[in-house]
Amino acid sequence: MPENTVKPQKTGSGTAVEEPAGAVGATAAEAGPAQDKPRSLAADAWADLVRRPLFVISAVLIAFLLVMAAFPSLFSSTDPTAGDLSAHFLDKPNLGHFFQADWFGYDNQGRSIYARVVYGARVSIMVGVGVTLLVTVFGGLIGMLAGYFGGVWDTLLSRITDVFFGIPFILGAMVVLNAFTERTVWTVIGALAFLGWTTIARVMRGAVVTAKHADYVVAARALGAGTGRILFKHILPNAIAPVIVVATIQLGVYIVAESTLSFLGLGLGTNEVSWGGDIDTATDHIRNAPHLLFFPAGMLSLTVLAFIMLGDAVREALDPKLR
Repeated sequence: MPENTVKPQKTGSGTAVEEPAGAVGATAAEAGPAQDKPRSLAADAWADLVRRPLFVISAVLIAFLLVMAAFPSLFSSTDPTAGDLSAHFLDKPNLGHFFQADWFGYDNQGRSIYARVVYGARVSIMVGVGVTLLVTVFGGLIGMLAGYFGGVWDTLLSRITDVFFGIPFILGAMVVLNAFTERTVWTVIGALAFLGWTTIARVMRGAVVTAKHADYVVAARALGAGTGRILFKHILPNAIAPVIVVATIQLGVYIVAESTLSFLGLGLGTNEVSWGGDIDTATDHIRNAPHLLFFPAGMLSLTVLAFIMLGDAVREALDPKLR
């Protein structure tokens, strides 16, 4: 039968109504897209992120730093702690020798600055990621409990948060670390996390206070959902966005804090390779050999900038008002 053949259709009254044969298929095709499920907040934010040059640039930089921190031997085969007695720190960097020991020159002990810059990324990334994970989990939990239960719990937890928030971050970390005779990466992570959870707790508390009055939470409570299910199934997914933004930006702050403590001599031990320790060594020769300071300080600034850029991009993607 030809495609344009008209088929008779019967209505409820028995009257035959003629309808094109392809009408049913067209109606089904038009109804198809309406049945598609809406994208989740995470999928919508990711689709917006990949279109932002700020996110792409920062993600590439962070991926490069993560690979360098995890596999430093891929970038330098030189021992960062071995000194070359024939090398002099006043000699200018040999920028033509790419990825070689003398590419960035040598420090005052004959150690390769390039190798120390590469291996120093491991400590900075470990401290930044480790502290961020600890403060996000602990501070997020404190903020959730204070914001959801309110009353006495909110007052008690908020006052404890205020006490820790009033302690100067670097000064408090110096006091804590000064109590340890041997300071390792995990010691520094613990000291910074002990004082750095307050910001996350405050942000999470505010987000939970806003989310717990939403209609979907009221409906879940009316249907008999338990406290744990309401907190982790309904409130947390809708309150985590600002926490992710703050945690991403704070990660760069923790890297700077570790370098500052190492610069002051209260961070990692002298046997650890750290950008902060190299900056401290370079300050005595900043006039005669500025390259000793330029390369570790430049890598530190680039790392912090990458995480701040990532945090800004995530904030713009998760906040509909900024789109």
